[in-house]
Amino acid sequence: MTQNVAVMGAGSWGTALAILLSKNGHNVTLWCYQEEERIMLEKSRENLSYLPGVLIPNNIHLTSDYEEALLDKKIIVITIPSKFIRSNMEKFSPYLKEDQIIVNASKGLENDTLLTMSQVISEVVPQCAVAVLSGPSHAEEVARDIPTACVISSKSKKVAELVQDVFMTPKFRVYTNPDLIGVELGGALKNVIALAAGIVDGLGFGDNTKAALMTRGMVEITRLGVAMGGDIQTFNGLSGIGDLIVTCTSMHSRNRRAGILIGQGKSLEEALKEVQMVVEGVHSAKAAYALSKKYNVEMPIIRQIIEVLFEGKSPKEAVVDLMLRDKRSEHQKEDIHWTHSVSWKDE
Repeated sequence: MTQNVAVMGAGSWGTALAILLSKNGHNVTLWCYQEEERIMLEKSRENLSYLPGVLIPNNIHLTSDYEEALLDKKIIVITIPSKFIRSNMEKFSPYLKEDQIIVNASKGLENDTLLTMSQVISEVVPQCAVAVLSGPSHAEEVARDIPTACVISSKSKKVAELVQDVFMTPKFRVYTNPDLIGVELGGALKNVIALAAGIVDGLGFGDNTKAALMTRGMVEITRLGVAMGGDIQTFNGLSGIGDLIVTCTSMHSRNRRAGILIGQGKSLEEALKEVQMVVEGVHSAKAAYALSKKYNVEMPIIRQIIEVLFEGKSPKEAVVDLMLRDKRSEHQKEDIHWTHSVSWKDE
């Protein structure tokens, strides 16, 4: 069924999803934060800054007026950087109605409140149903129809399945999952681990090092996720290990690219300036560490990332400290009691 869809945010991910949804037969409006951005996209029909070489179909309507973008849309897809979601949703809220569905496609945590993005959206726009799109999905590949699989999560099975139908194509497979907290934590925290993976690459270490880092990083993410009510199966799936793999190993990953530069000796500010895109892992690292303390969950890799990013610790010293931690079993007692499962609210 054809739907009227607004994609709010014309960065690489927003542009890619707008193209995907347009090709899938939906009526798509792509909202640009600035009028200058809209003019550039309208003129070139190409996102020269973020997705060069990918044409934006003429049937995608471009606007910088958020009231126009939101009017009469069944699905609202949010691709705004996580630190700006609350402020933008506050602007959007007066124009959103009960029958509209918000699909958050941004991965991150809010530093001040430690809320996930769906929690922020639900708090600001309680009148709308909320879903989350996550999984291993680089915009550069989705925009070029490279086969991809993702997950839609929502508290409502009906909402999740409707959004699944909207996004599903022969090249974009979508699964549903009732575990909102697990899906969102996997998407947010893998960015922090990807920074660490990039640092390992920048230091010149090998595959052994990265494999160990990714594996133990997934253990940390899962520990925290289960402590917060998530389902272990989620972390073994696309929005968990799947997203971690793609973000830690690909040069499409801005988090990994920033980490490489830091590992090579550049400061955080220099790395962010060179990447020239939002590096969500930087914004999520502090929230992740705060959550680990709140839930009394051990996350040594996250702690070392905090020290490297914000406390001036050298990356080499951080690696040594991780390697020389107290001896322990791979199956610690606190890692075994992972039996929690999540189900749909409306089943």
